[in-house]
Amino acid sequence: MNVENYALIDRLNIDFSEGMSIITGETGAGKSILLGALTLVLGGRADVNVLKDRERNCVVEACFFVKNCNIESLLEQNEIDYEDELIVRRTISPAGKSRAFINDIPVNAAVLRDTGDKLLDIHSQHKNLLLSNSKFQLSVIDAITDFGELKNRYKECFKTCKSEEKKLEELLALNSRAKADYDYIKSRFDQLKQANLKDGEQDELELEIQKLSNIEELKSGYERLSTLLSSDEISIINMLKEADGLLKRLSLLHHASGETAKRIDDCLLEIRDISEEVERINSSLDIDPERLTVVENRLNTIYDLLQKHRVKSVAELLEIQASYEKSLIETDNLDETIAAIQKSVNENFEQVKTMAAQISELRQKNISHIENHVCNMLKSLGMPNAVFKVQLDKSSQYSADGIDEILFLFSANKDMPPKEISKVVSGGEMSRLMLSLKSLLVQGMALPTIIFDEIDTGISGEVADKMGDIIKEMSNKTQVINITHLPQIAAKGDKHYRVYKEDTETATYTKMNKLSKDERITEIAKMLSGSKITDAAIKHAKELLKYSQN
Repeated sequence: MNVENYALIDRLNIDFSEGMSIITGETGAGKSILLGALTLVLGGRADVNVLKDRERNCVVEACFFVKNCNIESLLEQNEIDYEDELIVRRTISPAGKSRAFINDIPVNAAVLRDTGDKLLDIHSQHKNLLLSNSKFQLSVIDAITDFGELKNRYKECFKTCKSEEKKLEELLALNSRAKADYDYIKSRFDQLKQANLKDGEQDELELEIQKLSNIEELKSGYERLSTLLSSDEISIINMLKEADGLLKRLSLLHHASGETAKRIDDCLLEIRDISEEVERINSSLDIDPERLTVVENRLNTIYDLLQKHRVKSVAELLEIQASYEKSLIETDNLDETIAAIQKSVNENFEQVKTMAAQISELRQKNISHIENHVCNMLKSLGMPNAVFKVQLDKSSQYSADGIDEILFLFSANKDMPPKEISKVVSGGEMSRLMLSLKSLLVQGMALPTIIFDEIDTGISGEVADKMGDIIKEMSNKTQVINITHLPQIAAKGDKHYRVYKEDTETATYTKMNKLSKDERITEIAKMLSGSKITDAAIKHAKELLKYSQN
């Protein structure tokens, strides 16, 4: 483990060995700082205030050997290649920016926490309070219960069921609103549908009504125009005919007049064509009061609909009509959709119930083993009359963990029936009970490392010695790091590390070193007798170490 620029730690490089490692040091020496650095590297909250030197990055790096720790799938999900050696690194910049890496692959804090949960369990004194937490109690049962793939399949089925229930709830609410609006939308849709609107119709009708409204003036104008162009009396055509004849006669006497005569012929042809077009237009202009009324009524219908729906064109009305039609179809189909989802919810819920019952059965089978293990451990820890019971009840509703509610019951005395742990357990009893459970959890969890932070608080004498034996036995299955003030427990470690403070002229630093054999004797003697080390304390320390190594 490497720590740089974290709190009172300037630089620290420490390798914890396999088995049981002991950490000791005076109160305030910085053991909690070391735990804080570990918490940070495994996804804890990043705070710029931990920087000792505000000009440098804080860097915490930890290496774990994770073979047989069932971490491959988690790494695969986050596109991290699996290796037996897993390196986790966390940095905090002076600007407060935090970055995290697993095997040099950048990850977010959530992935770091998920990974950390599978790498390290830090048990501090305040975590004894977890004993009263129902979720923790359930997790203890599940940690040593072999569910195979049952619990994972249950969680997926439960998740699907809850998702469909939410969807069903939303559809039912939507259906309720849709039904309430159905008649209103239907009446508006019917009105638009019956209007039989056509895109561009309004422009055509407005042009037509303009023509119909001015029909008499138009006919009068076209008739006058026809007279000017082609009447039998004086007209443009007659005058052009006369000019044409005159030019043709003049062309016999003057050659240049022939070209002019040709142009007059062209004009005469064009004017005759115009005259015929005017006649056709005039003939088509029939005075039809009924058609005018029809067009006016049609336009009034369109104008009313435009105003009602607050739009400006028939095209927009047609869009509204299509929207109403879609809404009506969806409402008509909602009942069918709701029925299908309801059926799916029912089928999934049946699976949830079946698998939850199977999970309950497996849990129930393990309860007696858990009770016996904890009771035996407590007796060895100086509580011969302790009774520990696991009460499994059915909850009123299903959860992601099943239908069970777990309650731990405890009694330390013969004449006291077991009650809820939170109501009867003292501090020392809590520590012993938690250690008993942790020793059980180690058997069922593939966890590389567990750290005990003064779990022996309130313990002494023979009980402390036995607690040390239990922790030592746990270290045969997983790496254990134990922070302790008790010499009986410290002597049982495979390796011993001391945390201490060192002052310079300008600053105070937290440091840590692995103790040699002689240094370890001195440290345990100091734990026995205080700062003034006596010969008796040295002798006792040697005896403890000798006894622990046997």
